[in-house]
Amino acid sequence: MKEIILQTTVKVCRYEELDEEDRFLVDMARNAAKSSYAPYSRFNVGAAVKLDWGTIITGSNQENAAYPSGLCAERVALFSAGAQYPARAVDTLVIAARNADGELSRPIAPCGACRQVMLEVESRHKRAMRLILFGTDCCYIIEGGAKELLPLSFDSGFLEG
Repeated sequence: MKEIILQTTVKVCRYEELDEEDRFLVDMARNAAKSSYAPYSRFNVGAAVKLDWGTIITGSNQENAAYPSGLCAERVALFSAGAQYPARAVDTLVIAARNADGELSRPIAPCGACRQVMLEVESRHKRAMRLILFGTDCCYIIEGGAKELLPLSFDSGFLEG
């Protein structure tokens, strides 16, 4: 029997240790979380996407009484970027969240569906995106893109004959 070892490298830092541009992106995601529509879960998530040419698109989670009809902040931002700028790659994706008590102390990770969409966006543009996951106690920086979060992933290679 063969064993496969999967590793993910995550840099951990405080918000204050981020450079000015990354703090700006984090603040955009934090502000986006404030505009989410989450009357059922009361869990507000914001995302900021920086495209390869510097344009920033934000998104926030949008809930619906019929739960599957809602959409996560990451997908709102990524789909919006793809619709507005289909030829531009995503450079950085930042995620921040808050609940009724305020911003989360631990960084929030994207759900499985968002990870799959992130992987598709990277595949579409043949470029890994940088990820910053915000928490008030620390931030996680993942340089290797969605494959770092979804190492045994399903991609278009499985659909080819």
